[in-house]
Amino acid sequence: MSEQKPDAGIAAMSYEEAREQLIAVVGRLEAGGASLEESLALWERGEALAARCEEWLEGARKRLAAARDQPL
Repeated sequence: MSEQKPDAGIAAMSYEEAREQLIAVVGRLEAGGASLEESLALWERGEALAARCEEWLEGARKRLAAARDQPL
């Protein structure tokens, strides 16, 4: 089996890319049928994808807050 970090390439993903991959990971986990090892790898990747989405959302929150604080 090839060892690959769960977050390989995730840091460069857009919000939309990370969200779509997270949806796919959740779907695979919900479908079942994966081995324990595969399920753990999917879970780890899902956690990394969720963290990337959260990074994007936090950045958006900060940008909105900064824009609201600027005088018109």
